[in-house]
Amino acid sequence: MKILVLASAKGGSSKSSLAAHLAVAAELAGDGPAVLLDLDPQGSLASWWNVRKAESPVMATTSLAELPGKLKALAEAGYAVAILDTPPAITEAIRAVVRLGDLVLIPVKPSPHDLRSVGGTVDIVRREGRPFAFVVTQAKSNALLTVQAMAALSEHGRVAPIVMHDRVDYAGSMTDGRTVLETSPRGPAAAEMAELWKFVLTRLNENTKERKAEK
Repeated sequence: MKILVLASAKGGSSKSSLAAHLAVAAELAGDGPAVLLDLDPQGSLASWWNVRKAESPVMATTSLAELPGKLKALAEAGYAVAILDTPPAITEAIRAVVRLGDLVLIPVKPSPHDLRSVGGTVDIVRREGRPFAFVVTQAKSNALLTVQAMAALSEHGRVAPIVMHDRVDYAGSMTDGRTVLETSPRGPAAAEMAELWKFVLTRLNENTKERKAEK
């Protein structure tokens, strides 16, 4: 089972929305079954899932202490990918979650304040020796700041070539337990998420092979 961790020390980066969308994208692409784990006390991802009518992806509950065992059980149950949402904070608990990831995806809004705050998350991931990638979220179309943000982030690590733009569709779809892949499957937001999942899956496949080789 591949483990994707969404991590950001800055709140409001679309972390929970990304987790939901990527899980649905994985299912629709035939790369599931996917399972979500909401480790953020705010429970935004769990709240979205609780009003969702579709049976997949599933949501698993666990505590941080039980997380390693839970992930092992989910892998044995046949889940192909686990997507973990984490709190917007820098704590020892976050380090423990990051340590389990095959890939850590760090969402970053293209603003000076958000770019300055990303260092803490990167430091945690590097100290734990885990592969990571940035994804720019809530970007304005054709904005110079988006290009500048991607250039700045690329100096610190790999940046997803797919940008999550600031679209009403994202917020609208999350209110009733769906995603843009379901509410507007032919729209530009759905295309973004499908392409982003392809990028994430490629990185996950690379990293899980490397992890097996290390063992």
